[in-house]
Amino acid sequence: MPRVKRGTKRRAKRKKILDRASGYFLTKSKLYRSAKEAVERGLKFAYAGRRQKKRQFRSLWIVRIGAAAKLNGLNYNQFIHGLKVAGVELDRKILADLAVNDAAAFRSLAEQAKSALGGA
Repeated sequence: MPRVKRGTKRRAKRKKILDRASGYFLTKSKLYRSAKEAVERGLKFAYAGRRQKKRQFRSLWIVRIGAAAKLNGLNYNQFIHGLKVAGVELDRKILADLAVNDAAAFRSLAEQAKSALGGA
C-alpha cells in the first residue's frame, strides 16, 4: 500500500476551520483544536436557529393578526375560525402583512369572518 502524505488536504481542512473561526475570541480563532470545537458548536446553533426562526416568525404573525383582529372587534381565535368557515384560504404570513400594511383589506376580511360566524 502506498504511503500517503496528507500535506495539502490537511492544510486545506485546517484553513477552512480557521477561516470560519475568524473573529472568535482569543484561542478560538487561532488554535486548530479550539477553533474546531467553537466552529462545530456555532454550526450546531446555526442549524437549530434556522428552525427556531420559523417558529418565531409564525408567533410574530399570530401576534400581529391578533392585534389587528382586536381592532375589528374579534379575537384571534374567532377571526381565524371565521375565515375558515368563510372559505378564505390565506396563510398567516399574508394575513399579518395585510394587518400591518393594508388595514382596509384586513377590515374586509374581518367583516367576512364576522358574517361567516354569524351565519354558522
